Amino acid sequence: MIRRTRLIVGYALVLAAPAAGQEPDFSAFDTGPVFTEFGPHAPVPGANAIDPTAEFRIAFDVADKADDGARNRKFESAARFTNMHVAAGVPKDRISLAVVVHGKAVLDLVTDEVRGGRDMEPNASAPMVAAMLDQGIRFVVCGQSASVYGVKAEHLIEGVELEISAMTAHALLQQRGYTVNPF
Repeated sequence: MIRRTRLIVGYALVLAAPAAGQEPDFSAFDTGPVFTEFGPHAPVPGANAIDPTAEFRIAFDVADKADDGARNRKFESAARFTNMHVAAGVPKDRISLAVVVHGKAVLDLVTDEVRGGRDMEPNASAPMVAAMLDQGIRFVVCGQSASVYGVKAEHLIEGVELEISAMTAHALLQQRGYTVNPF
């Protein structure tokens, strides 16, 4: 039995080797139709069609801060989700997303004025967050993490919400039918 398991694992590794050495190809990725500056996605020919009456209520959980000068890629995941599903035929008004932010990522939701006062680079995520807020995507900051990093409600980008905790935000969203996206 052990020999058979090793043989299967060995074959799997041999078959995976060519794929592991390939460079990624992002040429099929494009932005839009909702967010044209970010949120790239690729069409997937042959994928299951999505029922246009499907409703999505999803919370994205973000704890990692972006690298200096870069947008927060976890924030961008919500924009990517929107773009790919609207492109696949789901009406935008059937997509409700919330980004629950805790840990050091709360610093990606403060204004440039606050960041400057802390000797931080300007917030590269701010224009993206503002555009996402304009399209109805909610950003909810964990009050516990905000306390740890000295962030107050008035430090946040306009439209960003402050909740007592990320746990509270997730519990309330789940009561409203939101699922948590694991990516």
